[in-house]
Amino acid sequence: MTPALEEYLTSHSTRRDDVLSALAQETAQLGDVSVMQIAELQGSLLSLLVRATSAVRAIEVGTFTGYSAICVARALPPHGKLLCCDVSDEWTQIARRYFAQANVEDKIDLQIGPALETLRRLPQEPLFDIGFIDADKVNQQNYYEEVLTRLRSGGLLLIDNVLRDGRVTDPTQSDPSLDSVRACNDAVARDPRVEVVMLPIADGLSLIRKR
Repeated sequence: MTPALEEYLTSHSTRRDDVLSALAQETAQLGDVSVMQIAELQGSLLSLLVRATSAVRAIEVGTFTGYSAICVARALPPHGKLLCCDVSDEWTQIARRYFAQANVEDKIDLQIGPALETLRRLPQEPLFDIGFIDADKVNQQNYYEEVLTRLRSGGLLLIDNVLRDGRVTDPTQSDPSLDSVRACNDAVARDPRVEVVMLPIADGLSLIRKR
């Protein structure tokens, strides 16, 4: 995926509005950490999938400065709810400001703390229609299991950064995050509980449907 081709795809998809543009610009000013923000194309896809599935209950693991949360929350109906799990109060303070600007703060329940602890406090029953995982990669498979357990049959789960800059296919490359992503990718592909399509969007996005 060349930058020119990615820009072509983005420019021929629904574009972000002024609130998301301002958030992207502020996040970019944070420096190297800004790479944790999802791509514009991913945000557009998230919104489309929430609306297409008529989702009401959503969960996000990894909120950062709030771009993906806004994309999801805006697409939910007025009575819809999004549970956001993040460990950083610093980054989510930015998110809270933009939740207010986007008029979605009433739809969002932001829980600060280790995401696995937040998830494991939830009942083990189908609480959610759609989920998005974009947090620390070492726990990618743990997040997958905890969210899938709480996803309704027919619900969707998206996992970001499944390609790790293309390094997943390079046997000479190894680190804890990369190894964990590979293991999760392999487990999802073999999981009889789901069907999955891995998409070459940004750093790779797996689209998973629970059977």
